[in-house]
Amino acid sequence: MSRRTLPLPSWLPIDPYIMALLGTVVLAALLPASGAAADVTGGASTGAVALLFFLYGARLSTRETLDGVRHWRLHLTVLASTFLLFPLLGLAAKGLEPLVLTPQLYNGLLFLCLVPSTIQSSIAFTSIARGNVPAAMCAGSFSSLAGIFMTPLLAAVLLGGSAGGFSGGSLLKIVLQLLVPFLAGQLLRRWVGAFLTRHKEALGYVDRGSILLVVYTAFSEGMVAGVWHQVTPAGLGVLLLVEAGLLAAMLALTWYGSKRLGFGRGDRIAIQFAGSKKSLAAGLPMASVLFGAQASLAVLPLMLFHQMQLMVCAVLAKRRARDVPERAGGLREGAVPLPPHTPARSTPIH
Repeated sequence: MSRRTLPLPSWLPIDPYIMALLGTVVLAALLPASGAAADVTGGASTGAVALLFFLYGARLSTRETLDGVRHWRLHLTVLASTFLLFPLLGLAAKGLEPLVLTPQLYNGLLFLCLVPSTIQSSIAFTSIARGNVPAAMCAGSFSSLAGIFMTPLLAAVLLGGSAGGFSGGSLLKIVLQLLVPFLAGQLLRRWVGAFLTRHKEALGYVDRGSILLVVYTAFSEGMVAGVWHQVTPAGLGVLLLVEAGLLAAMLALTWYGSKRLGFGRGDRIAIQFAGSKKSLAAGLPMASVLFGAQASLAVLPLMLFHQMQLMVCAVLAKRRARDVPERAGGLREGAVPLPPHTPARSTPIH
C-alpha cells in the first residue's frame, strides 16, 4: 500500500495524506463532535479500526510470515529497538520537563516511544533501499502484534496515572479491537485474500478513512474537554526539535548497532527502517482507550513524528539505494531482488 508523492522536490516528500490529517484536525477544531454525535463517531471509529486490522491480517501471507520467523535475531533486534531503546530515550527526555516540554507534551512524547513499529512504511523504504524486504515485513508485523500487549503494559508502568484509562478492561478492549480482527483476517485469508488483492487500491481508502475518523474523534474529545488551551506555538516548535533528535538517535543506533551485531547490509537496512518507525495506525486507537479526553494531546507528538519519519526516511532510503556497493553479478550486496513492477518512489501512509 504505497502512494506516489506530489511533484515536489525529491528531498521534500510531503504525503498528501498528511494534509488530509491536518484538515481533519482543523475540522475537529471548528466542528467537534459532542453529545450524541460523539457517541456515534466513537462507535464508528472503533468499528473502523477493527476493520483496518482485519484487512491487515487478511493481506499478510501466512507462508511469508512463517518464512520470516526463522530470522529471529533480526526480529529480536527490531523489538528491542521498538520497546527498549525507544522507551529508554523517552525516559531520558524526562529532564526536559517542565522547562522545555510541558507535562502533557512530555507524556505524549513518552507514549510515542511505546508505540509499535509500522508495517507498510518499513516495507516500502526497505524496498527502495534494496534491503531485506521479507524481513522488514515480518519485523513490522511482529512489532505490531507485540505492541497490542506491550504498549498498554509499558504505558501503565512508565506513564502511571497519566494513562488514566489503563486497566485490565482497557487491555481487553485493545485486544478485542486490534488482535481479534487481525487473527480473523488471517483465518479468512484463504477465502478473501484474492478479493483483497484485486481491490487493494480501493481498499486503501478504507485504511486512510479509518485513521482520519480516529483522528477526528480524538481531537473532537480534546476540543470539548478544552485541552488545546494547554499548547502554545513555542511548545510545538520545541517538541519538533526534540523529536528530530529522537529520530536521529534511533536511525543512528539501529544502523551502527546492527553492524556491531554482525548483520549484513540488507538486514541492517530492514532493521533501521523497521526499528526507527512508530505506527500512527496502532497508536491512535490505543491512545483513545488509554487517555480518554486527553488523547488528542497524547497523539500530537506521534502525528508530528509520523510525518517527520516519512520525510527523513524517504531521503535516507534513496541514499541507501545509491550507496550499496555492486557485486560482480549486478546485484547490490545484501539486497533482495525485486520484481519489475516494484515502485521506484513511494510514500507510505502508516
